[in-house]
Amino acid sequence: MPRTLARASRGEGRLGHVVALEGFADPADFPGASVRGIGQIGHMISDLRGAGCDSVCFAGLVRRPDFRTLKPDWEGMKLLPRALAAAARGDDALLQVIVSAFERAGFAVIGAHEVSGRLLAPAGPLGALAPDDAAIRGDIAKAMEIAAQIGALDIGQGAVVCDGLVLAVEAQEGTDAMLARVAALPESVRGTPAARRGVLAKRPKPQQDVRIDLPTIGVSTVEGAARAGLAGIAVPAGGALVVDAGAVREAADATGLFVVGLAPDALDGDGS
Repeated sequence: MPRTLARASRGEGRLGHVVALEGFADPADFPGASVRGIGQIGHMISDLRGAGCDSVCFAGLVRRPDFRTLKPDWEGMKLLPRALAAAARGDDALLQVIVSAFERAGFAVIGAHEVSGRLLAPAGPLGALAPDDAAIRGDIAKAMEIAAQIGALDIGQGAVVCDGLVLAVEAQEGTDAMLARVAALPESVRGTPAARRGVLAKRPKPQQDVRIDLPTIGVSTVEGAARAGLAGIAVPAGGALVVDAGAVREAADATGLFVVGLAPDALDGDGS
């Protein structure tokens, strides 16, 4: 996702600067990037101001830091008490503290979909297959409902359901690790590559700030779902990001999965 956004911004002449977070991003992927620790908020702000940026977009997977080993700069130190208090309430609260720090510094915080609208999941099937079985549509509806419930509690954004049975919900481990757990379950409760059953559904949390941390799928998601024996993946049309849609389409067709973007009126209905 960060590489995709950097290419899109550079191609449109809008890329002012990239800050690569130490331990999370490979600076070699972003020529000219500054490398900053996750607590070096003041240095990041100075980097962006020095490059003439007026907006900032957060992208990529960043795990919650170990606050005991954090080495913040002065701005990060001033932010630390608020960050610690927010972290106890959940990831959404913690992200809002970070976002507000950049907004107070004068930057507009924009979503990845605002940088490149092509990243948003389209409505309908993304590939040759569609969820045309009533049982699958029922699994989609239940997985979407479960994802909404855990999202409201700031737990995660995804759930896996097979024949009405909840196999997994996403928490701090992320989607790929959740799918690996499903793949390790007995075949009696999940599908197999020869007889696919069940679905992964991802959706934004009800309280989601859509500028940050929208649900994201990519080729690795399709491959993980395939190994878990799932029949497909469902996300909200316009409410999730698809990294390299062409490659996702090819992977889905090659593994015999569907990937579908659901219209808003289908999210809490029967999945059709």
